[in-house]
Amino acid sequence: MKKIIFLALISVSLIQAESILITSGTILDGSGKNPFKADILIDGARIIEISSGINESKADRIIDASDKIVTPGLKSPISNIGVVEINALDVTTDDESSIYGPGFSIFYAFNPNSTLIPWNKSNGVTSAISTPGYSNEIFKGMGSYFLLDGKYDITGLQDIAMYARIGNVQGSRSENIQLMESMLLLAQKLNSDNISELLDDNLASSFGLLEQDIIALNKVAMRELPIVIEVNRAADILQALRLKKIFNLDMILMSVEEAPLIIQQIKDSGVPVIIDPMDNIPNSFDELASDIKLGGILDRNGIKVMFSTQRSHNYHLMRQGAGNAVAHGMSYKNAIRGMTLTVAETFKLKDRGQIKKGNFADIVIWTEDPLEQMSYPLSVLINGEIQDLTTRSDRLTERYTNTNDLPKAYIH
Repeated sequence: MKKIIFLALISVSLIQAESILITSGTILDGSGKNPFKADILIDGARIIEISSGINESKADRIIDASDKIVTPGLKSPISNIGVVEINALDVTTDDESSIYGPGFSIFYAFNPNSTLIPWNKSNGVTSAISTPGYSNEIFKGMGSYFLLDGKYDITGLQDIAMYARIGNVQGSRSENIQLMESMLLLAQKLNSDNISELLDDNLASSFGLLEQDIIALNKVAMRELPIVIEVNRAADILQALRLKKIFNLDMILMSVEEAPLIIQQIKDSGVPVIIDPMDNIPNSFDELASDIKLGGILDRNGIKVMFSTQRSHNYHLMRQGAGNAVAHGMSYKNAIRGMTLTVAETFKLKDRGQIKKGNFADIVIWTEDPLEQMSYPLSVLINGEIQDLTTRSDRLTERYTNTNDLPKAYIH
């Protein structure tokens, strides 16, 4: 029995270490460079060679990508993948805390068996940052990064960014901006000896800040943790940029519907942005200057753009948003970059986001242009492993269309 188990372990190890050669694909490597044709050799989790005419004998498996588009796996910079199944069913939502504030970590709730994972992976999303949900708090908590390989041995990075909001939260807008500044000033004072003193501060006591909250805010104030601020009104964007300057924050702006009104100030600040190009009509008084050309305007001004979509199961629809941005003036190459390398660079995801020698092999082979809505992935690789693209929808379709396995009541 021991020998059988040992041989089985060897077999699994060999499968995981399989070398793969992707041949003759048209590669959009994620860097913003022009597409080029080449082969990609993968050994284990990483890309070891990119060139033309790689000898097929070097690989255990060959994937012919002739006439196909090859890109890095798409990365969602904001999602609820793995922490929410059904928004309307509280027992399936783990993206909010009633105790912690800024120190709330989404990491421990991640479910690698979530039905959202195969659904998004089968549409080209290979990794995502799962984030705290919408709330009336200024600081919502910290998001964590996960590979969508479905393994219980989770590959991810815990607490890689703080998420916050200006506007559309409980209380006075002016009060909330002042509170954000005051909380950062308080957390900035943290050292190894004074945590008890800070917890007794009137501000901390009033808002029920716990030790974990102050430590998290200190990381933001000391530039150890980037902060993603959802903000739309032009005046509020300027307030966010003011806070960036005061504390030298590592800041990312999200949504920014009225950005065209203050485009020069955003450009001068050097902050990257996350936008949803499909959300281009005013939904509130904070968004009266919404513009369908937002992606193009930001891109032409040299501002790094990433993509989100409405908080739902379908984060792969960032492709649709990117296509919409290109249709209204954004560079095609930067749109692809905005779903891949720009996300990796912004959130410091080392060796990911680009098809490059030495990088992890997170790769998607598409039937055609990934910004065309009729295109879909033929193959998806995460860390060099070919992924099963079967979804729950596929299994249900098979179950109820295969009459051989149906209960008698379903057979007509």
